[in-house]
Amino acid sequence: MDEAATVERSFDGWYRAEHPRLICLLTVAAGDADLACDLTDEAFTRALERWERVREMASPAAWTYQVGLNLLRRRARRAALEARLLRRAAEPPRPPAAVEPDLWAAVAALPARQRTAIALRYLCDLPQAEVAKVMGVAPGTVAATLNAARRRLAAALGDAHTDVARLEVRLD
Repeated sequence: MDEAATVERSFDGWYRAEHPRLICLLTVAAGDADLACDLTDEAFTRALERWERVREMASPAAWTYQVGLNLLRRRARRAALEARLLRRAAEPPRPPAAVEPDLWAAVAALPARQRTAIALRYLCDLPQAEVAKVMGVAPGTVAATLNAARRRLAAALGDAHTDVARLEVRLD
């Protein structure tokens, strides 16, 4: 019998003995039999890929159990992160702390292009040339867009907010 067949046979026997144990462990740990099956398959796939090293370990089963539990922890962290991101995505955007509510409401009411230009120029502090690159438009378009946005803000808020320097301070 060649070496590959011997290695395969040794993995096969070990797999048959340990597979049900790992499924039990991960089902209890995860509380989900389907997830436990997926994680068990992944853990054994990793063991097979590294079988030459794993079979020489003091306890290949313990190594595989650890891999399965690590996969479960990673999956739980990822699920928690996804849940946080989904919650954040559902929340309306909050203005920076220094922004006055009336100014933020007026900026939020601007057309999308004007809002974007205002945010890039004053919140992100980009020069107009950079705003143009980010928005994929000509620098003159950015200047006209910012001008139109400032005029709309002035109409909505009154003349006190039209000064560019004051607008920059208020949007910091």
